[in-house]
Amino acid sequence: MNFSPSTRSTIPIALASLALLGCASVSQASDLPAIQREVAKRHDEALKRLQDWIALPAIAAENRGYPEGAQHMAQLLLDAGFQKATILQTQGKPGVFATLDAGAAQSVGLYFMYDVKQFEPAEWTSPPLEARLVDKPGLGKVIVGRGAVNQKGPEAAFLAALHAIRGAGEKLPVNLVLIAEGEEEIGSTHIGELVHRPEVEAALRKCSGVFMPSASQDVDGLVTVSLGAKGVVELELVASGEKWGRGPLKDVHSSLKAMLDSPAWHLVKALATLVSDDGNRITIDDYPQGRPLDAAEKAMIAEASRRRDEAKAKKQLGVQHWIDDLSWVQANERLESQPTVNIEGLVGGYTGPGGKTILAHRALAKMDLRLVPDMKLTDAVAALKAHLAKRGFGDIEVNVTGGYDPTSTPASAALIQAQIAVLKRAGIDPLLWPRNAGSYPGYVFTGEPLKLASGHFGLGHGSGAHAPDEYYVIESTNPAVQGFDGAVMSFVEYLYELGK
Repeated sequence: MNFSPSTRSTIPIALASLALLGCASVSQASDLPAIQREVAKRHDEALKRLQDWIALPAIAAENRGYPEGAQHMAQLLLDAGFQKATILQTQGKPGVFATLDAGAAQSVGLYFMYDVKQFEPAEWTSPPLEARLVDKPGLGKVIVGRGAVNQKGPEAAFLAALHAIRGAGEKLPVNLVLIAEGEEEIGSTHIGELVHRPEVEAALRKCSGVFMPSASQDVDGLVTVSLGAKGVVELELVASGEKWGRGPLKDVHSSLKAMLDSPAWHLVKALATLVSDDGNRITIDDYPQGRPLDAAEKAMIAEASRRRDEAKAKKQLGVQHWIDDLSWVQANERLESQPTVNIEGLVGGYTGPGGKTILAHRALAKMDLRLVPDMKLTDAVAALKAHLAKRGFGDIEVNVTGGYDPTSTPASAALIQAQIAVLKRAGIDPLLWPRNAGSYPGYVFTGEPLKLASGHFGLGHGSGAHAPDEYYVIESTNPAVQGFDGAVMSFVEYLYELGK
């Protein structure tokens, strides 16, 4: 790969030289050194574009930043060279559909999200919307802000690649079809309304696959190529005196517990039936079963476990043991193969300072269910509802707030092979990984009727998604990790590889 020799994207000299010598193998019609110079020249304007974007959050859970978030997304795409960027309305938040016709033989799809997770400013050491550059030991200068790595940083780097290619007078090697949504952080509730519109489906059918820009390097520079992602169901379980017909219809004095049922305990007892006593195995009656790991997937996990540092992973997570004291390989196999039932939060009654002796009339559990291949959201929800009814908890409301099915793409897909080719040409030996344990709505691309390959790509590093002090590396001092300009060039190279 070709990267700026400045500290903005530190990389070993031998690797940079290898990339420059290999330019012709990427595309005979491209001048990658010229594009690289353009990336460096445009660094400040690209950084300002990212900072301005972080300052304008769209948060679906709070109904904040709409329709401005979609409007800003559309303008960013037009500025980057897309000829059309149309805001599409849904029953929820709007999406954006954009196309860039470069007159190329190949077309590639892109999935963007313009929304971000909620944040509590008091938990941050740097204001979450100011997008400050901060020195981070071992990494260099990072941008800190909500959405910095999830996903505005990588998406801004991709858009910077388009600006640089055009600025260098080069021809984009592929046509682009992009769909951006504003509800990813609440489970992509209406993504199907965007993707399955006739004009969007027609454009996507011409694509060889769909990818999402990402920052795929860990702090050691290791890159993982994931072949899919777990599905997810986000829901709330609500117990109330009104629905139950027992317990109070409003909060009452806690002394009355001696004669009244408690909706909060009712919810707790219901939750206890969903999993084993240790909370680690799903015990929902007739719950759908996922596909077991095959030999190839087990081999991927074994190799990844060999190359990843278990002690470092435990330190990063702040844990001392895996479930059942499993070995590192077994823990990773469980991570990849097992569906989960997780409690995100419990809310009921008084939660302020000190005590308040009440008997709560209502209690709520925020849940997420992760799904593995061969499982479907509709089947999981149906089994949960039937289980609760069978166990005497049919009054508990099951409110699904978002989610989607798992996604999977074979390693042989051209979209994935192009990633591997670009990484290996840069001297990076990537890990193949069966699927992300987290989720994204790739099922709308990989499932019926499109059946497209889907994945993530992009060098660079960041962390803290959904957490305080989320960051994305801008100027790297770590030889193993790319800064912003290096991430931009990784997208340039990937586009030319996809256009071959």
